[in-house]
Amino acid sequence: MIYDYCVIGGGIVGLATAMRLLERQPGCSLLLLEKEASLARHQTGHNSGVIHAGIYYPPGSLKAELCRKGAEATKDFCVDNGIAFDVCGKLLVATNPIEMQRMQALLERSRSNAIAVEPIGQGELREREPNINGLGALLVPSTGIVDYREVCLAMGRNVQRLGGEIRLDTAVIGIREASADVTISTRDANWRAHKLVVCGGLQSDRLATMAGLAIEHRIIPFRGEYYRLPPQKNEIVKHLIYPIPDPELPFLGIHLTRMIDGSVTVGPNAVIGFAREGYAPLSLNAKDMLDYLAYPGFWRTVAQNRSSALTELRNSLFKRGYLAECQKYCPSLERADLLPQEAGIRAQAVAKDGKLIHDFLFVGTDRMLHVCNAPSPAATSAIPIAEMIIERLLGKSTGSR
Repeated sequence: MIYDYCVIGGGIVGLATAMRLLERQPGCSLLLLEKEASLARHQTGHNSGVIHAGIYYPPGSLKAELCRKGAEATKDFCVDNGIAFDVCGKLLVATNPIEMQRMQALLERSRSNAIAVEPIGQGELREREPNINGLGALLVPSTGIVDYREVCLAMGRNVQRLGGEIRLDTAVIGIREASADVTISTRDANWRAHKLVVCGGLQSDRLATMAGLAIEHRIIPFRGEYYRLPPQKNEIVKHLIYPIPDPELPFLGIHLTRMIDGSVTVGPNAVIGFAREGYAPLSLNAKDMLDYLAYPGFWRTVAQNRSSALTELRNSLFKRGYLAECQKYCPSLERADLLPQEAGIRAQAVAKDGKLIHDFLFVGTDRMLHVCNAPSPAATSAIPIAEMIIERLLGKSTGSR
C-alpha cells in the first residue's frame, strides 16, 4: 500500500498536521509514526502548559501572527474536545527601573500586535498578588494554561476517527525519496507514501540527514530545570508570574506557573543538556554530546553567550542562586519550597555561526517537508503551524527558510 501522506512525529505539531490533513482531504490515507510507546513524550509533554498570547514577538512577524491565531484555535479545540483549560492571565513583573523601561517597550509591542494588555502600578499589583513584589507589571488577561498531553491525546483520537493510522513504538531508521513516492523504513517494515512530513523535534536534524538533505544547522538540547512548590503554596499566586525579559538574553527567565492540576512550578532555567531525551538529573548520552561537541556552531554559541551560560550553570548547580532569581519578585519563597520536578528539553536549532535560530526552519523537496525548527510557542501555535506546513507541502515549496 502507498499512503497519501506519512507524518513522522507524535508531538503536537505532527499530530496537528495529521489531523488537519485529514480534515482538509476527507478520505485520504495517512500514517503517523511515533518511536515512543505513547504520544507527546518529549517537548510537548514536558513544557509549562501555557497558552501564550504572543506579547514578546516583533509586530507583524510570523511568530506573532501564529501565536495569536494559535491561542484562539487551542482554546476552541479544548472546548470542542472537552479538555480543561483556564484563562488565568499572566503578569510580567518589573522589579527595578531598567525593567520598568523594558516593560514600556513590551507594552508598545503588545499594542502593535493587537494583544490586550493592561499596565498596572505597584499598588494594584500588590492588591492582585499579595505575595508578589514589583514596581509595576503588565497584565495579559488572555494567557491560559492547559495540559498539552491531553490536547495531543485528543488530536490522536481525531486522527483515528478521521481514518488515519497511528503506529507507536515505531522508530524510523531510513528515509529514501524516489520520483513517485518516499519509502520510510523501520525495524519491522517499510512504508511508502506520496508525501512525507517530518516533525521530529529533538531528532529533526538527524531525520533530515537520514533523508539525504544537506543541512548546516544542528539541534542542541537545552535543558530547562523546574521545581515544584509544596501543595500548601498552591495558592501563592492567582496569575502566571513572569519577569520582564532581558532582550539581550535568549530565554525568558524563571517564572511561577500555575498548572492545570492546581500545582505551581518554578522555572525553567536553560543549561546545555547532556542528552537529547534525558529528563532525569545527570542524564548523559555520549552520542548526543559528541554530536554537538564536534559542531563548530556549538562553541560559537558558548562564546557568544558565555556570561548568561555561566549564570544558568551556577543556578543549576546551586539551588540558592535559582532561589534568588525567584525571590526578586516572590520574596516569601524559601529554599525548602523548591521540590523536585521533571525537567524539559528544548530542541534548539543552532547555525554554523553560533546564532540561535528563533524562526521557523523548513527543508523540503518535491515529496518531503522537514520541520527542522518549530520555536516556542509551538505548542500554542500548533494548529496554525499545521496549516502553514500543509500549504507548503501541497504547494511544493522547496528549499529552506
